[in-house]
Amino acid sequence: MRILGIDPGYAIVGYGVLDYDNVQFRVVNYGAITTPADMPFDRRLCEIFGDMNTLLDKFKPDCMSVEKLYFNTNTTTAIDVAQARGVILLAAAKKSIPVFEYTPLQVKVAVTGYGRAEKHQMQEMTKNILHLESIPKPDDTADALAIAICHGHTGGSRLSEIIRKNKE
Repeated sequence: MRILGIDPGYAIVGYGVLDYDNVQFRVVNYGAITTPADMPFDRRLCEIFGDMNTLLDKFKPDCMSVEKLYFNTNTTTAIDVAQARGVILLAAAKKSIPVFEYTPLQVKVAVTGYGRAEKHQMQEMTKNILHLESIPKPDDTADALAIAICHGHTGGSRLSEIIRKNKE
């Protein structure tokens, strides 16, 4: 199964592409889509949408895993990130790629086994699970890889596939 993990944002969208065979992960690619701060917001959304389509066409993932939004302070930022997340989900929907959403707590538990893991613990475990030489930068990229790992460990199981098929 090829998983595209996404850490949504409008300045930086982290992505990680992993192949998972229900035993081990293989890193295909990872990086970030970035948009300049001085670019008008609607153009930033267009840029993200176009780059997402390029990623989907290039890597042909079986599914996309995306972090659920959780904001408790800056509602303006939350709304802008939600809009960027919307164009990301639209790109997947237009290509009929199933999307799975995970909370930060679910990602932490799936990657470290501990729901209150600190950011550096998450990054170190992601590096170790994927046998990387260093922690991917920017942080959004490491987060996207962790989201993809989460899907492999939870959403990609045989049991969840059976449950999902029975719901259709």
